[in-house]
Amino acid sequence: MEKIRIQKYLSDAGVASRRAAEAAVTEGKVTVNGRVCATGQKVGDDDVIVYCGRRVTRAFNKKKIYIMLNKPRGYVTTNSDESGRKCTADLVTDLGERVYPVGRLDRDSEGLLILTNDGELANRLMHPSHEIPKIYNVRVRGAVTDEQMRILRSPLEIDGYKIKPVNVEIIGESEVNTILRFRLYEGRNRQIRKMCEQAGLTVSRLTRVAIGDIAIGDLKPGKYKHLTPAQVEYLYGTDKKEKKPL
Repeated sequence: MEKIRIQKYLSDAGVASRRAAEAAVTEGKVTVNGRVCATGQKVGDDDVIVYCGRRVTRAFNKKKIYIMLNKPRGYVTTNSDESGRKCTADLVTDLGERVYPVGRLDRDSEGLLILTNDGELANRLMHPSHEIPKIYNVRVRGAVTDEQMRILRSPLEIDGYKIKPVNVEIIGESEVNTILRFRLYEGRNRQIRKMCEQAGLTVSRLTRVAIGDIAIGDLKPGKYKHLTPAQVEYLYGTDKKEKKPL
C-alpha cells in the first residue's frame, strides 16, 4: 500500500483522532519498527506501529461505532490514566470495540460526550471550522447581575486567546443559585469556568446537555446509547438544517 502520515494511519485505525495522534507523536508515545516515530513520518501496513504501548493495525472493514455517553462527575475523559483515576473508557467496556472520546469534559463536569472509533468524524468535529454548537447548563451560586451577564457575553481573553462572544442566557433562578445556558462554537480548555471566574461567579455544577440537535435527554449518568444513522449524518454535516436543540 502507499504509505500515509502516521496521524492519518492512527485515525484510520480508530485509536485516536489526528490531533491526539500528533500530540502522541510529539510526546514520543508512538514507535515505528521499534524506533520513536518522527513528526510527519509516513507508514504502511507492513510497519510495526505501537501507540501508547499497544500494537496498532488498520481494519478497513471494522464496524464503525458512534455512541453518546452521559459522563458523570469524577471521571476523566480519556481511555487510561496514569494516576489511577476513573476514566470514561471504564463505562463502555461492554462495547467489544475500542472507542475514544471526541473532545473533552473536565473531571468536575458532566453530561453529553460522543465516543467513536471513526477517526474521520472525530477529526471533523474537533476541527476549528466545525460549526455545530455545544450547549451547557451551568449552575452558579447566588444571583447574576446585568454587569456580570455583560462580561460573560463579551469577547473575553482566555489564556492569552481572545474568544468569540458567547451566547449566554438565564434559564432558572432561586434564592441561592442561578442556572445559565451557554452556547459555544469553540471550546478552550475549561473555558466556561474561566469565563465565570472573570465575571466573579462560582460554578457549582456544569453539564453539557446537547451538541447541536443531539440532546442528552433522559440518559442516566454513566450510561450510553448508540447514535442513530440520522444523528451520525448530522454530525458529518449531511443534514445542514440547524434546529433548536432543546
